[in-house]
Amino acid sequence: MEAIEDIGNLRDQVLEYLKALGFEINLDAPQSLTLFTEEKAYLRQLHEKARRFALKKHQLRIRRSWSKLSPYFARGDQVVPERIRPVLLEVNEPWQEDLFFLARLTWSLPYSKGYGRRLRFLIMDSGNRSPQGLPFLMGILALQSPPLTFPPRDRLFRYPPGRKVELINQTMDIHTLGAVPPYTALLGGKLIALAAASNEVRLAYRRKYTGRRTELEGRTLPPHLVALTTTSAFGRSSLYSRLRYNREWVAISLGYTEGYGTFHLEELYPLFRKFLEAQGISTRGGYGVGPRIKWQTCVRALERLGLPSSLLRHTLRREAFLFPLIHNLREYMEGLAEEPLYRDFPFEDLVEYWRKRWLLPRVSRTDGWRAWEPERLLESLLVERDELGEP
Repeated sequence: MEAIEDIGNLRDQVLEYLKALGFEINLDAPQSLTLFTEEKAYLRQLHEKARRFALKKHQLRIRRSWSKLSPYFARGDQVVPERIRPVLLEVNEPWQEDLFFLARLTWSLPYSKGYGRRLRFLIMDSGNRSPQGLPFLMGILALQSPPLTFPPRDRLFRYPPGRKVELINQTMDIHTLGAVPPYTALLGGKLIALAAASNEVRLAYRRKYTGRRTELEGRTLPPHLVALTTTSAFGRSSLYSRLRYNREWVAISLGYTEGYGTFHLEELYPLFRKFLEAQGISTRGGYGVGPRIKWQTCVRALERLGLPSSLLRHTLRREAFLFPLIHNLREYMEGLAEEPLYRDFPFEDLVEYWRKRWLLPRVSRTDGWRAWEPERLLESLLVERDELGEP
């Protein structure tokens, strides 16, 4: 990659790749990329290319995991809605990790294990079970350390001088949330979203992080979880919008992100790393770096190829949401309150609210979910030999 011809080839490859994804490119404009459409069907197709690229390296694990864990995925005709009994299960054991991993790969967004502090949960249906007696998987939830800079959130608060990092580190970011079929069609995603705000998730955080010291500053943070943030996958969110428990808002829209990121360069990322490493530039991450290393790698590679870093602005804006877990969130985040006043959202109560508000009305309106076959999930995870680049 040291020869100028190779640099030129990689530069052309980057531009052709972005054009093939449907971007219009004007390197002389401050906004270098423009999507020709923001229809959700196209945006899913755009993410699908990156998702399938990421699936390639997991093929062996997918096949092995499916052979052991397929009974946890329900057929539609195996689910009796009136018998659904959700259970929130923190991921701690190897089989739970494999089940979470397998379910997460079915998302339309490329797989990410998260970064920093992490909590993962399975939501199981103990009322409907496989012939082997195993509860079916309803959905998954995963939290990770929040971004220290997140404009939709930061516009809300006036952080006390010198305390922003401390306070932000008492929040978490939802990086995976949703149901798996056939529970998706039964609005199981609404239940998973409610579960994120539950007392049980807060208590799991307290158990795991009480007394933990930060790696970078050696500081022991309060084991409070006072809020969650997240963004939609594609534009406006139907999952989080109008999400309430009784009369209280669970998720509050904060507007839209500015459309920056690296997902559209996912397939080029290995080439960027190889290119930089050949020039003696390290691309290795470390604790506390999180997704920034991928961002930094892309910026450095683009600059050395003579391309603007504005190519990271893909223009795909996502709706941002805040989940307040305490009543006095503004006062706490602005240093005006010393103790958080927690909202009381027991998981069992959230389940009953979801059952009456969403599940039973949905069942009365549709029954197409009964024809669901879980083998369709496996088909969506397997990559053809020609995609793997094999002969």
